[in-house]
Amino acid sequence: MNEKLLIVDDEKGVVDMLKSYFEMQSFVVYTAYDGETALKQAACHPDLVLLDINMPGMDGLTVCEKIRSHISCPILFLTARIETADKIKGFGADDYIIKPFDMDQLGARVAAHLRRENRKQRQSELRFFSEMVIDYSKREVSINGTPVNLSKKEFDIVELLSLNAGQVFDRERIYEAVWGLDGEGNSDTIMEHIRKIRSKFTALSHHSYIETVWGVGYKWNG
Repeated sequence: MNEKLLIVDDEKGVVDMLKSYFEMQSFVVYTAYDGETALKQAACHPDLVLLDINMPGMDGLTVCEKIRSHISCPILFLTARIETADKIKGFGADDYIIKPFDMDQLGARVAAHLRRENRKQRQSELRFFSEMVIDYSKREVSINGTPVNLSKKEFDIVELLSLNAGQVFDRERIYEAVWGLDGEGNSDTIMEHIRKIRSKFTALSHHSYIETVWGVGYKWNG
């Protein structure tokens, strides 16, 4: 079955251009030119949403906030302002694209998010590692029955590594996978997040779940 894409932008020319491009990629495309229509179109259960932030009336941030509790698919903001990047994190969006954008780069970003989403849907909800249980659907980790309180980014790192147990990831690759290509920061933050994750794990277990591969990166040791 062809994947469904919902495109929301108040500029008709942008919507028409995106619709034409993605229909050529065999997507089923739904469109909306304002927030109210976008909420109605969300009933089509899209596989991914491209959502303009700066629309008159109900803006994209509000639309995202309203539909996120009902739609789990990736939501990518379209924005003309780089300074809005820090605002999207609290509204449930997965990524943002700066206007003007290259169509092929946008297509590649959409494809990457859909691949990631498909992997999540195929994976079993629970995985067991030594004394640890990870529930990916609930985004919960427990060790010997005790919940581990992880931040969103910490869980994202654990999810990436644990789903690819034994595979070595360098800091840049982890940063790109978790923060996105346009993340505002650098890969040094990975070391701090790994340190915090390990501290929380070692408080409940002597097992080393995240191993350092010196000079290369990190890998999951289940």
